[in-house]
Amino acid sequence: MNSAPPAPLVLVQGDEELLAARAVTTTVDAARAADPGADVREYEAGQLSPGEVAEMLSPSLFGGQRVLVIRAGQDARKDLVAALLAYAKNPDPEVTLIVTHLGGAKGKAFADGLKSAGATVVPAAKLKGERERIAFVRDEFRRNGGRCDEATASALIQAVGTDLREIAAACSQLLADTDGKMSAEVVARYYKGRAEVSGFAVADAAMIGDVPAALEALRWALHVGVDPVPIADALADGVRTVARVASAGRGNPYQMASSLGMPAWKIQKAQERSRGWSPEGLVDAMRAAADCNAAVKGGAEDRGYALEVAVFAVARARHAGGSR
Repeated sequence: MNSAPPAPLVLVQGDEELLAARAVTTTVDAARAADPGADVREYEAGQLSPGEVAEMLSPSLFGGQRVLVIRAGQDARKDLVAALLAYAKNPDPEVTLIVTHLGGAKGKAFADGLKSAGATVVPAAKLKGERERIAFVRDEFRRNGGRCDEATASALIQAVGTDLREIAAACSQLLADTDGKMSAEVVARYYKGRAEVSGFAVADAAMIGDVPAALEALRWALHVGVDPVPIADALADGVRTVARVASAGRGNPYQMASSLGMPAWKIQKAQERSRGWSPEGLVDAMRAAADCNAAVKGGAEDRGYALEVAVFAVARARHAGGSR
């Protein structure tokens, strides 16, 4: 025995596929570290009968660690849920039962029953917002022996998008091809061309009134298949961030980070973007961004045109505001 086996009951709860897959792999690896000959079996909850699970969970004549992975626990039928919860009250110490569950309302009683039985809960929910994704990138580098700051993590997200599998793959590739010291410049060098097609590139150009650059980035993004929705979201976020930072007044970004609830580097960037904007101009820009979001998410016939209109409107608001 090389190490202690994992807990007998493990609930992986959340709808982020990468995090859930990693949680299952980590638990199975721990079982195999404790017993290299561990018997590992996987099932889909919706296709599993109580009889099949009873066979796997029954005491083994030959001993040894066993791992039963039941995926999509929210799809388990009532008879299977009843059998598993009955087992969970007195689990076999030589068996590790891993259940994945999306975490929604469907099958909630099953997840709650496992928690009440003392299951170890591993969260695997989708990351909410930029701050959580930045934390994920920094942790991804850290766990693999590298380091990066918030600005670098943000640059990577802007370059490869928000899909965690793509982000993880990008982190791994960068670590393999560099000395582990990350910077926004390193990211830009490795992902030149991809960063240019993100919604953030469109928003950044529009916020400084550079219409040609914003339109070029927008048209290229649409050409290579970037969905209009995240572009509209990035534009709205760009306007909203500058408005929040501008209303807070000038100050040290690091001291303002806590009160504004955003990283210092983002505040500093917004302070730079706020030059040339008036309060009236920002109101006009927020109205244009809101109209764009409504059109893009409301099924406008030409979502690309709606985005172009928004780019012109935001840039016009900046120039008009600067002359008031």
